[in-house]
Amino acid sequence: MNKIDKDELFGHVSEFLKSKGVQLETGSYTRTIQKGCQVLADTINLSQQAMERAKSGFEKKIDQARQIIHEKTAPQKPPVQPQAAKASTSSRRTAKAKTPSQNSANRPQPRKGTKRAR
Repeated sequence: MNKIDKDELFGHVSEFLKSKGVQLETGSYTRTIQKGCQVLADTINLSQQAMERAKSGFEKKIDQARQIIHEKTAPQKPPVQPQAAKASTSSRRTAKAKTPSQNSANRPQPRKGTKRAR
């Protein structure tokens, strides 16, 4: 909001009183009203500044809360394996796979001296 000038408020009050038939002339009563208007203008300006600070602080805290909620409720990414672990698992798979020629080489051989049934 716009800042209220100290004399601006007094000018509006004196115009209001003039429209109601009360003429403010120079004197102690007028000075007291002018000082009261200055105090009121200062109070309004300070309260506006405080509201702006509170609003920005509130928005900052709300953004932090939204970020925390987002982090807690966001879908989790699957765990990524390091490169070394990927390489070791793929080498184990190839070591376990056997070709037909390797399978026949691992069969037990018949004993010598025994006859095989054909």
